[in-house]
Amino acid sequence: MHAIRLHAFGPAENLAYEEVPDPRPGPGQVRVAVRAAGVHLLDTALRQGFRGPLPELPALPTVPGREVAGVVESLGEGVAGHWLGRRVVAHLGLAPGGYAELAVTDAGRLHEIPAGLDFAAAVAMIGTGRTAMGIVQFAELGPDAVAVVLAAAGGLGTLLVQYAKNAGATVVGLAGGPEKTARVRANGADLAVDYRDPDWPDKVRAHLGGRAATVVFDGVGGRSAREAVALLGPDGRHLVFGWSSQGIRDEGRPHLVEGVSQQVLGPVMLERAGGPDPMRTLELRALTEAAEGRLTPAVQRFPLAEAAAAHRALETRGTTGKVVLEP
Repeated sequence: MHAIRLHAFGPAENLAYEEVPDPRPGPGQVRVAVRAAGVHLLDTALRQGFRGPLPELPALPTVPGREVAGVVESLGEGVAGHWLGRRVVAHLGLAPGGYAELAVTDAGRLHEIPAGLDFAAAVAMIGTGRTAMGIVQFAELGPDAVAVVLAAAGGLGTLLVQYAKNAGATVVGLAGGPEKTARVRANGADLAVDYRDPDWPDKVRAHLGGRAATVVFDGVGGRSAREAVALLGPDGRHLVFGWSSQGIRDEGRPHLVEGVSQQVLGPVMLERAGGPDPMRTLELRALTEAAEGRLTPAVQRFPLAEAAAAHRALETRGTTGKVVLEP
């Protein structure tokens, strides 16, 4: 099979498209013929040699990637035969291996892809979608809510805009440049503004006509986040789930604003999701939202062989939606 392998930590050019032996499923595992593999910002940090929130860096050489969708084509010992030939999606957890034509994972991680959902959309929902489901648990959205979404043209921002609009909220989306702000408007935001425009906060205030924001969805940090938080009213909520403007390797704390309820989201999302397997609970919610047409992920596709180009585009904010590799 062909796969992307990383032999040395460093720039995107270190991602090599190579022919490697086919992986074999062990007991309780399946082998998936990959049709779509998700690319995450964390992948770019790991490639550079920064482990981010993970306990350790992968051993080299490694095949990156932890989100795959495809067709089950081989079963390991003890796996129920009904999985063979099924369209499935899975998050591989701590074990990488997604940037490949074939990937192995535990059968317990599989979800059958609902009818009508394609592979790229399914892989977007299994990672980015489950994160969105975890975040909105804390948002208190409804017809009286005013939500400000940073990075609203990204994979996660796209879903947060849609979810907030479905809940009846007034939604303001921030993005960089006219092409991205046009996408945010088309996605349903009541107002889309370019965060590179120094006057964007005044435009938001004028649009809201005296109303204050009630929640800021912040995966960016930095100046844009500080300006967005200043739009919050006295009971506003600042939900922090990343600070990409500072790089995923950054260890600094998010910007704190006096009088604003700030929640830094991480493991607490799983605690609130509940159930015997909270991660799976969020994954099922995300896939159901997409299957029933309430959420539609935005996807930007790259051929598997162009994984380096996908990483460069993601790192330089040159993407819109979830980045997906297709073998």
